[in-house]
Amino acid sequence: MYEAAIPAEPPPIPTIHGPPALAVEELSHSFGKRVALDRVSFAVAPGGFTMLLGLNGAGKTTLFSLITRLYSNRTGAIRIFGFDLRRQPTRALERIGVVFQQPTLDLDLSVRQNLRYHGGLHGMSPSDCEARAREELARIGLADRADDKVRALSGGQRRRVEIARALLHRPSLLLLDEPTVGLDAESRRHILGHVRGLCREQGLAVLWATHLMDEANDEDSVVVLHQGRLRASGSVRAICAETGTSALPAAFAALTTGERRP
Repeated sequence: MYEAAIPAEPPPIPTIHGPPALAVEELSHSFGKRVALDRVSFAVAPGGFTMLLGLNGAGKTTLFSLITRLYSNRTGAIRIFGFDLRRQPTRALERIGVVFQQPTLDLDLSVRQNLRYHGGLHGMSPSDCEARAREELARIGLADRADDKVRALSGGQRRRVEIARALLHRPSLLLLDEPTVGLDAESRRHILGHVRGLCREQGLAVLWATHLMDEANDEDSVVVLHQGRLRASGSVRAICAETGTSALPAAFAALTTGERRP
C-alpha cells in the first residue's frame, strides 16, 4: 500500500515569477451535503501547459464552472493573471477562452457564422472578427470549411472549430474540459498537438482537463484531482518520483487508490 497517497493539507501553490495565469486558492464547493471540491489549491504558469487529471466525478467540471463563473465561489479565491474573479470578473474573464465538455456550436449555422456570433458577444468589430476567424481556421486546417454548416463536420472538426472560436478574442488562458472525449486517435493527436503548439509559439497558458493519462507527457505540469481533493501537483517526473513509480498511470493509481505499482 502507498500510505502517503492523500496529503493532510493541500500542496502549496508553486512559486512563479509574476502573477500566475490561473491561481486557485483553498477552493471548495458543495451541492447540498455533497462536497464536490475540498480546499483545492494549484497554479497554472503563464505560457505553460497544465493537465488537470482525474476520473469522471473527480470535480474537474465543477472546477471549470467556478473558473468561468457558471457557479459562484463562496470560499477560497480564483485569480486570473492577478485579477480576482469575484471582485474583478470582467477583467478576469476577458483573458480566458473556454472549450466546454459538452459541444456548444449551433449545428444549423455555418462555421463562419458561429465564430461571428462569438466575436459579437466579445464586442469585436465585424472586420476584426472576420480577420481573426480566417486566421484561426487556417491555423487548424479548416479554412476551406468556413461556409459549411457545422452539422456537416466530423466530431474532430467540430472540436477544432470550438478551439478556434475560443481563441477568437485572443485570450491568454485557454481552458479545455475533456476536449477529446469520443474522438478517434488521430483527431485526439491533432487537437493535442495543435494546443501544445499554441503554448510554444504564442505563449498561451492552457489548463487541459482529462481522464486520459496517455495525453500527458513527461514535460507537462500535472494536477491530480480525485473525489474533489487535490492529490498532487507538479511535473510528471516529480509526481512519479514522489510516489516511487516509473510512469504516470502507476503514480495516478498510487495517489487515488493507494496501490503502489512499478
